[in-house]
Amino acid sequence: MSALPRPLARSSSRRRRLVAAAAALPILIGALAACGYGSDKSSTDDNASAAAPAASPSGAKLSADEVKIGYFPNLTHATALVGLKEGFFQQALGSTKIKQATFNAGPAEIEALNAGSIDIGWIGPSPSINGYTKSQGSDLRIISGSASGGVKLVVNPAKIKTLADVKGKKIATPQLGNTQDVALLNWIKSQGWHVDAQSGKGDVSVIRTDNKITPDAYKNGSIDGAWVPEPTASKLVSEGAKVLLDESTLWPQKQFVITNVIVSQKFLTAHPDVVEAVLRGSVKTNAWINANPDKAKADANDQLKALTQKALPAAVLDPAWASIKVLDDPLASTAKDEADHAVAAGLLKSPKLDGIYDLTLLNKVLKAQGQPAVSAAGLGTE
Repeated sequence: MSALPRPLARSSSRRRRLVAAAAALPILIGALAACGYGSDKSSTDDNASAAAPAASPSGAKLSADEVKIGYFPNLTHATALVGLKEGFFQQALGSTKIKQATFNAGPAEIEALNAGSIDIGWIGPSPSINGYTKSQGSDLRIISGSASGGVKLVVNPAKIKTLADVKGKKIATPQLGNTQDVALLNWIKSQGWHVDAQSGKGDVSVIRTDNKITPDAYKNGSIDGAWVPEPTASKLVSEGAKVLLDESTLWPQKQFVITNVIVSQKFLTAHPDVVEAVLRGSVKTNAWINANPDKAKADANDQLKALTQKALPAAVLDPAWASIKVLDDPLASTAKDEADHAVAAGLLKSPKLDGIYDLTLLNKVLKAQGQPAVSAAGLGTE
């Protein structure tokens, strides 16, 4: 923001003081307008952030002019959707601009992070773990939680009436090695069935299908069901599918990490102040979502419409939103279990996960908000 005019020197003439003050008024208005407070309208320029730059909390300029953020057009990424819509991230970042990128599934986002196309991303635990182990711990860190729940096995009720009926059927997941893919393969193994993890062939045919086309694949009979996140699960239900299994029922306290926040280690080292600002925006967004669930749901739907050109009808939006819980805790112990599931499925060799979490900045932000610290379950850098 431009510096405000200094107080005008006293004059022996009241008239001269008034004239000088009037002349200064346009400068003051121009300086305030340049701050850009209050804007959250989406930009069409290379997916730049909606909100115009505001002053950072400290009033100081952050160390990077831009931060590249990645996420999915899924309700399980509600923190990103709502925080961008409401401008919470931009408020925390001040004059540092946001560049957005969206992905269908985690492996593609990991590739973008490794290539430097994004700096920070909302993503599932399985791709995070896979990316961390493949780079031998050098490429990324998990820095926060974001959401739990919101994943279901939905099926054609004419073909599948019980869990046992899944054997021999075609079940979709979003992408080879993504979080839902690992969950389905692990569940199949728990039933005593066998599937080749890479090809998807076996007692169940695992069909890797982009979430955008899964409903059409269901309608034309190419698949018999899908293990998918929201809102895809509820879209399938609106097409006549039935929820056969809610993944949350397979976890203690019905909580498991579905979305966490990762950062490039290179970006974290170079710009910890920017990362901290993003985390302030994330924590503020999650608190706001939990305090304003209906407005947050509408915001998320608005963002989905902007990204996919189609809003969700209430019959899809309402049940999908109700099954997701946003949180700051990364639920690290459940991510560790998911790594074990990937190993059991044959997608991953026993991973060395020491140091995959760096929750230092998140816990700093939480402490400033008077909230308790969260745990890395023994897998942190500290």
